[in-house]
Amino acid sequence: MKFTTVLVAASLLTAQAFGVQSNPSVTKKVFAKPTGVASLRKTAPSTSSQLFRDPSLTRGGAVPGWAAYNEQLDKNPLTAKACTSLVGWFLGDLLAQLFIVKAPQLDLARLASLTAFGFLYHGPSGHYFYNWLDSKVEGTDGKAVFTKVAIDQILWCPLFMTVFFTYLGLVAGDSPATIASKIKNDLLTACQGSW
Repeated sequence: MKFTTVLVAASLLTAQAFGVQSNPSVTKKVFAKPTGVASLRKTAPSTSSQLFRDPSLTRGGAVPGWAAYNEQLDKNPLTAKACTSLVGWFLGDLLAQLFIVKAPQLDLARLASLTAFGFLYHGPSGHYFYNWLDSKVEGTDGKAVFTKVAIDQILWCPLFMTVFFTYLGLVAGDSPATIASKIKNDLLTACQGSW
């Protein structure tokens, strides 16, 4: 039940954020003659619904809001990626708390700090790193992809995890010695989990 509620709420918020509106004329057409299947074929939602758009216009087909999202990636890539990361880290921690930790109530401080990390560091740093990586290793063939993944996992992952552990330590009020100890003891394990 919790998962369904989270999924529905996230879908509605995402649709609202990208300006997807219901189409009243479609609703009227569909529910005007609910018993007649033949009439639905002629006036089916797929003929005018926003869910069934021209893929050449939306660069994603039937996903509501995808065109608006892609437009923001083109116009404001850093902000779009920071906001995307914010949503990803929020949902990731929310789902982890609900289904892995199964705590009796949400740890809102943890949720807020991880969401902030996604927005402030993960999205922007990923934007700059992966743009740099694409400029240095061009192409999408097997060799280029292998090289990009190797650089990502061997160089970027340890750097990212070090920043992440430092952030968590600072948010928790840990001393520099405690943060350094955490990095020393857990960095390799965290990177291996990514591999």
